Amino acid sequence: MNSADLTGAVWRKSNRSNGDANCVEVAFLDNGRVALRDTKDQGNGRAFTVASGKWAAFTGSLADAGFTGL
Repeated sequence: MNSADLTGAVWRKSNRSNGDANCVEVAFLDNGRVALRDTKDQGNGRAFTVASGKWAAFTGSLADAGFTGL
């Protein structure tokens, strides 16, 4: 996905982030995909996208494994 496709994306990171740059940011896109990027790149790095169903399966498996705060 090129960066133009991410124009207007609203990026967010976990509310459990302690403010350092070691986080992953996520944006839910209008086209039904989910974009992810590394916070330490300060918006200048690459992002990748996955289908929303794949994102739901991933976060669901984390919850099933006992991770909380998702």
